[in-house]
Amino acid sequence: MIELPVVAPAATRHNKKPDWLRVKLPIGQEYARVRNIVEENKLHTICQSGNCPNMGECWGAGTATFMILGNVCTRSCTFCAVATGRPNEYDADEPRRVAEAIKLMGVKHAVLTSVNRDELKDKGAEIWYQTVVQVKELSPSTTIETLIPDTKGNWDALIRMIEGGQEVVSHNMETVERLYRNVRPQAKYARSLEQTKRTKEFGKRTKSGIMLGLGETQDEVFKAMDDLVENGLDVLTLGQYLQPTKMHHEVIEWIHPDTFAMYKEEGLRRGLNYVESGALVRSSYHAEKHI
Repeated sequence: MIELPVVAPAATRHNKKPDWLRVKLPIGQEYARVRNIVEENKLHTICQSGNCPNMGECWGAGTATFMILGNVCTRSCTFCAVATGRPNEYDADEPRRVAEAIKLMGVKHAVLTSVNRDELKDKGAEIWYQTVVQVKELSPSTTIETLIPDTKGNWDALIRMIEGGQEVVSHNMETVERLYRNVRPQAKYARSLEQTKRTKEFGKRTKSGIMLGLGETQDEVFKAMDDLVENGLDVLTLGQYLQPTKMHHEVIEWIHPDTFAMYKEEGLRRGLNYVESGALVRSSYHAEKHI
């Protein structure tokens, strides 16, 4: 075990948001252009539904993370701003509209994600497959990352989701094992690890993300890193959890930038190929670097 650097203590939940979490408001002509394309094509983006702090930066660069299969999730994770309920939306034409929007935007690297659709027998796998295939047909040079949900052990659905030709397949762990019951009550830590393992065995570049500041310890983060490496993970993102509303899980700690830097060094030392670690890092942040 290497000697870890001394880092500044994290603030408690009673203190105000620290200076390093200031985010610029989304403005500019390119941001407006991307927003118009999304709205005109009646598309959902996790940028909007998830209140992403990087929306201004990413949309200003002409990129966006598209959320397929509607914007109502069947899960009730305590960290997430996406609406929870029973979805009534299933649009078989959505893959075409997403593909056309990506072509219109001229995106070089597209990120696709979705809500959980546990009520569907295939967990939405066919829409996933068709979206990737149609994006590739209209934009052959565009690389794709798919941030897929937990398939609840439906491995046939998993294979269908990832066999369309995308370069990177991501599935977020979100937090450490001890906090799963509270943070991801309808998910299982071991099952998400197995999903990453099976994705790697299929031959895909694998990626996952963990939020910090939910009450985890450093040793628990290190164990999660080790578990992910053991199950074939290539790329890990680490970012500060931000509480969407007062009804969601509270922020237990504000993680200092020095601590994020330490986690990046430690993750690489433990065998990860690439670690994106910082307060405002989210799953699709700098995704074009993760291919």
